[in-house]
This record gives sequence, structure tokens and C-alpha cells, in this order.
Amino acid sequence: MRLSVRRREDPTIDVTPMIDIVFQLVLFFMVSTTFISSPGIQVDLPRASSQVVLGDDQDLRVWITQDGAVYVDDDPMDLDGLRTRLRRAAERDPDTLVVIKADVGVPHGRVVTVMDLARREGLGRLGISTESEKGSSNADDPDE
Repeated sequence: MRLSVRRREDPTIDVTPMIDIVFQLVLFFMVSTTFISSPGIQVDLPRASSQVVLGDDQDLRVWITQDGAVYVDDDPMDLDGLRTRLRRAAERDPDTLVVIKADVGVPHGRVVTVMDLARREGLGRLGISTESEKGSSNADDPDE
């Protein structure tokens, strides 16, 4: 009678599925993470030595480029479109902070026009965004 001798196989753990899952998670987080906090609108902010940092997701950010173009949240606007956008923001929440990010070369009158539009539409909280001496962006709010 012949008895067969069985050799026990060493158990192995296949790590290929685990590596696949980890790689997919890394890709998911890389794609879903926002790396740029401000849009691609090029504005050279004025410099200020004080550091009052304000910010909220509900803030309405208005960019004024050196050539006088006005953008609200990446959307180019004329003054009528800006008025409509400000009115909608005031209806939603009258305490919305309007942060104006104007280029250094923008004429003062253009900034005042935007501020006046915001106040006429019922938004009294206005902030002027500046760049600190160290280079980080701040929103200075003289009304608070």
C-alpha cells in the first residue's frame, strides 16, 4: 500500500488587490483636491503692512484687472451683470461680505464704482483685499 505524502503549501498573501485599491485612493484624492485657491485672474494686489485676514466661503469676491475688467467668481461681467449678481447675493444674505481684489493699476474711480454698486444693492460689508509685505493675500475690512 502506497501512502502519498502531501506537502503542505506555504500560505501566501496576494498584495496586488491591496496595492490596486491604495493606488486608486491616491488618484481619487489627487483629482478631487483643489490645489489653486484663487482663480487664474491675474491681479497685482496693493501692499499693506497690517494683517487682518478675513474669509468665508459665502463671501462674494470681485476682481478688477488692470485694464478695468470686472470678474465675479471667474465670470467676466459688465456693470449690469455685476449689479444683478450683487442683488442676488443681497437677497440671499444681506450680511454677505464683498471682497474687492483690485489691481494696483486700477483707477480709484473704478473701485469706488464697484463699492457704490454693492452698497446700492444692499451689501454694506465691503472689504479691500491687499497683499501683505510677506506676499500672502489679506482682506482688510474697514467696516468691521
